[in-house]
Amino acid sequence: MMLRLMVSGCNGFMGRAVAAIVDESPDITIVAGVDISDGQYNDFPVFKSPAEYADAVDIIVDFSSPLALYGLITFALEKKLPLVLCATGYSPEQLTLIDQAAEHIPIFRSGNMSLGINLLADLIKRACAVLNTDFDIEIVERHHRRKLDAPSGTAIMLADAAASALPYASEYVYERESRRTPRDKHEIGISAVRGGGIVGEHEVIFASDYEVIELHHSAASREVFAAGAIRAAVFMAALKRPGLYDMSDVLGT
Repeated sequence: MMLRLMVSGCNGFMGRAVAAIVDESPDITIVAGVDISDGQYNDFPVFKSPAEYADAVDIIVDFSSPLALYGLITFALEKKLPLVLCATGYSPEQLTLIDQAAEHIPIFRSGNMSLGINLLADLIKRACAVLNTDFDIEIVERHHRRKLDAPSGTAIMLADAAASALPYASEYVYERESRRTPRDKHEIGISAVRGGGIVGEHEVIFASDYEVIELHHSAASREVFAAGAIRAAVFMAALKRPGLYDMSDVLGT
């Protein structure tokens, strides 16, 4: 059975990467795209709003921005469709909206669609369980100059992974310019770099008084995120039970 996708943000870099992979997939098709910008890069129809589309669709994949969230959730709730959210930078209010909608439909949300990043998050949890309170944790993320949010959703995702495995409540520190005190043991530092065409790099540093351990992930192309989104879409399309899902559900970890 052919899986019918709607791609939100279809005219952006990631939307076009999703379309390119789907073109090579015999069991998946894109029946509609949604984008506020004009452009026709593929042979499927493109609408300004998901509400403008009236035909059959099985699942929505979103690579747009937090601004599109309300319209997507409204449409998905009305049509009882699973939703794969790949955007980052949601406000606390929007995260609450996602949680509320997940009580009625299946929703997938991840700070990063890369399988490698999700493995990295698992490795961070294991490292924190072993290294415990003897190591300070710093996260450095690097992205292209066009990225709007900072720090990246992936950096927050990795910090959350660390915090979940530590025996104390962590404090996320995003800048140290205003601080004139020694680093507290409970801090997780998060730094953002923007420049050029960097697809995405994340480095997690564990530093003690005697040694330093570094975990590093570098994305070579945007296709890695598009492939992860499609894998999540295939998984989510088979679900009937409402709930909030992430890549650990897809990978079975």
